[in-house]
Amino acid sequence: MTLRERIEIDFKAAFKSSDKARLSSLRLIKAALKNREIEKREELSDDEVIEVLSTLAKQQKESIVEFRKGGRTDLVLKEEAELGVIKEYLPEELPEEEIDRMINECISEVSASSISDMGRIMKVLMPRIKGRADGKVVNAKVRKILQDKERS
Repeated sequence: MTLRERIEIDFKAAFKSSDKARLSSLRLIKAALKNREIEKREELSDDEVIEVLSTLAKQQKESIVEFRKGGRTDLVLKEEAELGVIKEYLPEELPEEEIDRMINECISEVSASSISDMGRIMKVLMPRIKGRADGKVVNAKVRKILQDKERS
C-alpha cells in the first residue's frame, strides 16, 4: 500500500468516525499533495509524498513558534495536533548520534578538511537523510564539525 493510499484510507476512517481535528489535518495533507500533483502533472511517488509532508511539518513547526510568540495557545494546540497527524506518515526521525555518525562517514568519504568542502558533504549526506532530519539542523552540525576540524 502506498503512502497516498494509506492517507486516503485514514481520511475515510476519520470521516466516518466524525473525528473533526484529524479530518481537518488529513484534508490539509490531501490538498498539499493534490497541489503538488497538479504542479507535476503526474501522480506522486512515496518519496515525493514524504517531501511534501516534510514541508508541511516544517511549516507547522514555524507556525507553532510564531503563535507561541504571539501568546495564541489555542492556535498552538491546533497546529501541534496537525503536526502530530503529519508525523504519522513521515519516516521516524534520526537520533542525534545517528546523524553525527552519518556526517562523519560523509566527511571521510569526500575527504573533507575545511568549511569550503561543506557543499560536497551536503550533496552526499542529504539524499541519505532525506525526510528523516531537518536540513537546518544537519547543516549546522556539519558546519560545527568542520569548524572544529579546521581549528585542530
